[in-house]
Amino acid sequence: MIKDHKVVAGSSAKKAPTKIETVKHALFQTEEEKKEIVSAIKKYKPESIMILGTSDSMVHKIAENLGLPEISKIIYINEIATEEEMQTARRIRVTEGKHVIPVPTFEIKKDFSGYILDPLQIFKSKGLGKDPYVSEKSIIRPTFSYLGNFTISDSVFRQIIEYMAYKTPGISKLGKMRITKYEEGPSIYIEVIVIYGSNIRNVLNEFKDKCKKEIEQLTAMNVRDIEIVAKGIEVER
Repeated sequence: MIKDHKVVAGSSAKKAPTKIETVKHALFQTEEEKKEIVSAIKKYKPESIMILGTSDSMVHKIAENLGLPEISKIIYINEIATEEEMQTARRIRVTEGKHVIPVPTFEIKKDFSGYILDPLQIFKSKGLGKDPYVSEKSIIRPTFSYLGNFTISDSVFRQIIEYMAYKTPGISKLGKMRITKYEEGPSIYIEVIVIYGSNIRNVLNEFKDKCKKEIEQLTAMNVRDIEIVAKGIEVER
């Protein structure tokens, strides 16, 4: 459930591992998924709700499962998009496995850690004489795409961290490193040797910030946490 460009309840069906599970999730067939959305509807009391679906039966089924009133109006995709736009969308979905979620990327980054994520900014007009505004959506490639899954090896994280150590003044070398992967992103433990005379706290904070920023930028994964331990000091001769 999305309100004012923010996810206020539920999670995207795109997280499901198979197309069958995606359909079940999208229709709110389990009591747990249904309860969360119904509670949000009671909390926010929206005047109207737009249901996104791929068929008449799908949107009617969603309304029925959530206990919503009868649908008052149905808008079909060909009423708001050209044939060329629809063909382009179909081609991208089939050849690249990409889908669009109508919220900013930072809203779903945690839930989709490890997926390919791209922000999509669309300039929209509010009408004649009014300033345009930017509507941000997110492009993702779900795990059920026929293109397959992808895996990032621990050695990739280590090589990124090694390079960040090389770029951080005050760090001499890396010691033991441990990568633990969770659904919300990797947890990283690093031991370092610091050069004598450096401000250890400042060096470790700078190194930590660099590692987090670089890993998230290069892998599109949300870093759960990074623990860095100064294990020793090296004196430069």
